[in-house]
Amino acid sequence: MKSTGSFRSSQIDQQIIWRRKNITVTAPGTQSKDRYTKEPVYHMHILPKRNWKDSLWSPIKDKLNEYLHDPVNPVQSHTGTHNLLSSWVLCSNIYFLVRIYPGMQKLMTEFLKLKISSDIQEVTDTELEFAFKSNDALHPSKLLGEEEGIRGSGQTSPDVAFLVNTSKGKGLILTECKYTEKEFYMCSARKTKPREHRINNPDPGRCIVPAALCDYRKICHQKVWGRKYWDNLKLSEHGLKALKCCPAATHGYQLFRQQSLAEGIMKSGRYTLVASSVAFDERNDELKGCLKRTGILDFQSGWGEIFEGRAIFRTWTHQEWVAFVRKNQVNGQFNDWLRYVSERYGY
Repeated sequence: MKSTGSFRSSQIDQQIIWRRKNITVTAPGTQSKDRYTKEPVYHMHILPKRNWKDSLWSPIKDKLNEYLHDPVNPVQSHTGTHNLLSSWVLCSNIYFLVRIYPGMQKLMTEFLKLKISSDIQEVTDTELEFAFKSNDALHPSKLLGEEEGIRGSGQTSPDVAFLVNTSKGKGLILTECKYTEKEFYMCSARKTKPREHRINNPDPGRCIVPAALCDYRKICHQKVWGRKYWDNLKLSEHGLKALKCCPAATHGYQLFRQQSLAEGIMKSGRYTLVASSVAFDERNDELKGCLKRTGILDFQSGWGEIFEGRAIFRTWTHQEWVAFVRKNQVNGQFNDWLRYVSERYGY
């Protein structure tokens, strides 16, 4: 596949080169079907599904497999893990190490002090597809009304979460991890395709109205479906002036859900610090500007200003994290991993 100059196409080229050097399986894989013929479409940056673990850094494979198949609290990995552009796999390759290596946990503590809050004293645990237990009042089924999903599928479970101790109590850093994605996706309730057991949205266009002229709480079709996202959120004065449409309507749905989750957890009083955060690739300019239609020129600086509340919003880039490890590791302890992420992702 030839590069067209976009960030995504450049990473397709990067991953194909990496694959040829590091993976013995040569057969292309498929993740979708042709729009017209309905036949599978094969690409070299996609592995055969059974070989998806070949895209993981070797030292984490066994630990990650144990984690995913925990008999008490299993995790559903994303469906596209055999795609070398998978942000879920990138998240595992970049951040799962914090869970299994004490030295990496110490480095993440110092990194989060810089990027999230100086009150952070220690990272105590790291979870992929984070969610509270099903009987907890903070589980997405209760807090957000997402009754049909499971951990990692169909519910708001952040890609990675860092549980921390702060100078004032416990904290939770909820993190959406992005790679080549161009957006945070459109609100599911604005789609007009009929859904089994759900009332179809009669007027998706009502969401594309400036906040100054519309109370999104009252017209939100997610509420008809039993979702409680707006119950936890309130727009700020800046948000009322800046927003040209509902913040979830076009390309901000994932951010909206995670912000609601973070604010709901903060309101419970069980944590003194809760952050909704995004870790992404600094080269992904399309993602940075994906909320322009919403009225937010750059999600990094604009998203956190549109809501009132106690939960905070922060961002960092994968490059910043890798550079921090490179600079602050002790006696080259993570040199093998640094070589891997450099060759694999260009970090």
